[in-house]
Amino acid sequence: MVLTLLGVAVVAAGLVLLAQWLRTLDPVAEFIATYEGTPTHPDGVQAGIPGWVGWQHFFNFFIIVMVIRSGLLIRNQERPEAYWTANQGGFYSPNKKNTPAKVSIQQWIHQSFNVLWVLNGLIFYVMVFATGHWMRIVPTNWDIFPNLVSAGIQYVSLDWPAENAWIYYNALQIMTYFVTVFIAAPIAVLTGLRMSTWWPQQAQGINKAFPLPVARTIHFATMVYFILFIIVHLFLVFTTGVLRNLNMMFTARDAGDWIGIAVFAVSVAVTVGVAWLIKPIVISPIAEKTGTVSTR
Repeated sequence: MVLTLLGVAVVAAGLVLLAQWLRTLDPVAEFIATYEGTPTHPDGVQAGIPGWVGWQHFFNFFIIVMVIRSGLLIRNQERPEAYWTANQGGFYSPNKKNTPAKVSIQQWIHQSFNVLWVLNGLIFYVMVFATGHWMRIVPTNWDIFPNLVSAGIQYVSLDWPAENAWIYYNALQIMTYFVTVFIAAPIAVLTGLRMSTWWPQQAQGINKAFPLPVARTIHFATMVYFILFIIVHLFLVFTTGVLRNLNMMFTARDAGDWIGIAVFAVSVAVTVGVAWLIKPIVISPIAEKTGTVSTR
């Protein structure tokens, strides 16, 4: 583990030095001067962060942490603390041709939080297109690609591009949000569905075309992407103006007071508290509403 971290640190330091050297070259400096990192704004884009985005941040932070936590427990657990079998024909096993499988109770937790995550995501999709907010996170001009390269060089060189997320995101932010919302999230849902109790066991053609091991590998890779996204996202939030950033994210205000960080602290406290409470002895009565809980 130590050697891995050391290796990552050496690679990161090398990339920083390379980016800083590149910026000393006249062609690269001219390129960055021409493409500062922010692509052309689409017509009709509105400044500001809607209030519903703040609530989405609050709920999504909580749910995605629960989803990742339960997913890692499923992957690393040698012997589950408890097992759960869905009720035949119930919500978790609506296909009566399926034989309800006995799975770890962590899978029930994982699927339950994924239901909340999908519902939250569907609300986001509706709101983002109904309000025009999609123009802030969907590439609309080809100049996003040179600006993407420029922003990437600037970030890696640690001389970060000027930005004002209240007005418009830079190219790297737009592309990252686009990939996360419209590519990574659907892939996570599809591959997760393949491994869930909802998937039709008798659909031989689909199962052969989309094998379980493939779904499991892609699902894990997508989870790693989300973990890296959260780490980098939080790092930049806390290093590029934490008070203003957290106010934009959680209170939908362009302000530098401590209200945003207070709301963020509450969300962290709620998340940690719920994570601590999610134990078989506590959640078994809830899980039994949809299936049978056993210790073996």
